[in-house]
Amino acid sequence: MRIILSCLLFSLLISVSSFSQLRLPAVITSGMVLQQKDSVSLWGWGYNGQQVKISGSWDNTASTVTISNQGKWLLKIKTPTAGGPYTLRISSPGAEIVLNDVMIGEVWLCSGQSNMEWSYYNGAKFIKEELPVAYNKNIRFFQVPRTASDYPQDDVKGSWQVCDSNSLKGFSAVGYFFGKKLQHDLDVPIGLINASWGGTPAEVWTPSESIYNNEVLKTAAAKLQEVPWGPVKPGLNYNGMLAPLTKYNIAGAIWYQGEANVGTYSTYSQLMSTMIDAWRAKWKKVIPFYYVQIAPYNYGKQYEGALLQEQQTKTMSHPRTGMVVITDQIDSATNIHPSDKTEVGKRLANWALAENYHQNIAAYKSPVFKKSETVKDKLVLSFDNAPNGLMAKDKIISGVYISGETEEWLPAEVKIENDKVIAWNKKLKQPVYVRYGFGNTLTASIFSKEGLPLCPFRTDNWLAEKAPLTN
Repeated sequence: MRIILSCLLFSLLISVSSFSQLRLPAVITSGMVLQQKDSVSLWGWGYNGQQVKISGSWDNTASTVTISNQGKWLLKIKTPTAGGPYTLRISSPGAEIVLNDVMIGEVWLCSGQSNMEWSYYNGAKFIKEELPVAYNKNIRFFQVPRTASDYPQDDVKGSWQVCDSNSLKGFSAVGYFFGKKLQHDLDVPIGLINASWGGTPAEVWTPSESIYNNEVLKTAAAKLQEVPWGPVKPGLNYNGMLAPLTKYNIAGAIWYQGEANVGTYSTYSQLMSTMIDAWRAKWKKVIPFYYVQIAPYNYGKQYEGALLQEQQTKTMSHPRTGMVVITDQIDSATNIHPSDKTEVGKRLANWALAENYHQNIAAYKSPVFKKSETVKDKLVLSFDNAPNGLMAKDKIISGVYISGETEEWLPAEVKIENDKVIAWNKKLKQPVYVRYGFGNTLTASIFSKEGLPLCPFRTDNWLAEKAPLTN
């Protein structure tokens, strides 16, 4: 009997001891970057009813919170202007956790599918040249492993790593070049959280209730076909990879995705707006959202990619969003993964520098179509975001097609006059509609004087699938 009682007591002591120990989520650890000049959340688990005390070495001011009856706690502390390294002490009766090398700066989420995931190990161009000079104590990476879950999780695996030749190899190339430019231009620590998974549609990154409570998005999601390389069910990646991070304060998000949604392009803009709003609700902050328009690629059908690009352009009307156009950044239209992520990251960074940090960036928005006028037998096209005018990098401007009232697309002769494009075809006496770069594999031929490619567009609303290009 004594043996049994002793065993029960020992078991109870182990249980109490384990519950009394503080535990933190993986994202809150030594080496992390906390958002500067903010009221940031720190949270974890412990023995219910106990007090948790937190003190940061930047001000040595202690804050306390009581662990709930569910064994959870969350406390907000104020962070100073960017700097570090600092020490953070988190303690409760009988336990103390000391976090060292904590930096205060700007934290960004990087997410999407394979083009965001692409790294040195995937053959990302120019990363090899970065490795000898990669070490930068003011750039930190947190890599979220691929995780799908039917229910929102409260933690992920992973740890913060200083950017060096080893940690860079497996990290997002787009994220790195984005963060490198921010760190250089702002001269503050940069924290980058990469949560991406190749081949995944946007539905898996969206909280499932946001999809299932919307009949249009629910119907579109039902059309997604199961694939061997990743989940397609709404919410699975959000639950496993983003939900555990929504209490971690971030400055904003960058996104590179869309290739997996070309088959359901018609609802993509609505899907993206819904996902962005859901993220903002979960983070309880109107986080800026900057994304990459998919690159030209031969999807097999002539217009699916172009129609997805069109939907991405529409998403720019959503508040606090911005889109990077990369129709000039491909190796080949047969490669869905353009290898050079340098310029992509820089263009994303310029959006953030201009919009978030109010830096004087001369040009960060690609020119976009404004209006079209028929002047005799020509179309005169005007554009926004071309303050110094437009230019062509090649002698022949390609990718411009025009049509009259009756659909018959003809390749246009094109002339650039300052910030205007003049388009005509001798066979067409009264042109009405125009398309530029509107095709899966069409690359940029018109640029702003600052070198940013004109965003693909069309002025008609005909069924694109039934209108093959006329040569």
